[in-house]
Parts: sequence; structure tokens; C-alpha cells
Amino acid sequence: QVQLVESGGGLVQAGGSLRLSCATSGSDIRIIAGGWYRQAPGKEREWIGSFTSGGTTNYADSVKGRFTISRDNAKNTVNLQMNDLKPEDTAVYYCNGAGIIGVSGTFRDAWGQGTQVTVSS
Repeated sequence: QVQLVESGGGLVQAGGSLRLSCATSGSDIRIIAGGWYRQAPGKEREWIGSFTSGGTTNYADSVKGRFTISRDNAKNTVNLQMNDLKPEDTAVYYCNGAGIIGVSGTFRDAWGQGTQVTVSS
């Protein structure tokens, strides 16, 4: 079972920036498509953005213009750049993905354990 690993969370003041990364558990495992989600205390998990194998990205209205998803093929990661952070962005952030394993294997619906982002006012 493929496990994704998020990193880069932390505490930041309102208006600040953070960059989250999502890595796979092996160098021969590559994420081809997926999304970022977040879950605030007492709330449902919320979709915030997605990316396709063709490079298309889409974002929720709540983060559009502030968050950007990108891929770093050299590091085999999918990143979430978060700018102009607001206290309401405070949540645990998760990445989700599907992709390839080695030469011909595939995986779907892999999740990470999440990384905490806290934005102070």
C-alpha cells in the first residue's frame, strides 16, 4: 500500500506563507494526479485543490489566488505553496494521489498522515 508523506506545516502569522510538500514512500513511486485537502477542528475534510497528469490545476474558491499546486519532478514531490494565509486556513493538510509504481504498477487513492498548519491572527 502506497503511503504519502506531507511536510512543511507549522505556525505562521496571518499574511505569511508556507510551502507544503507531498512525497511518496519510494523513489520508484510517482504521483501522477491528485489533490490537497484540509480538515479544521470540528469540520469535515475539505477539498482545496487538485492537479491532473496533464498539469491542469483547480482550486476551491476559498484559496484561489493564494494557493498554488506544483510538481517538482527532480524531488518527486507535489507542493502546495500557500500565500497570504488567514486564521481560517488553520487545519491539518492532507495530500491524496494516484500514480505509478516502477515500470508498470499503479496505485490509486493514496493518502498521507497530514501536516498541521496554524495561522495566528
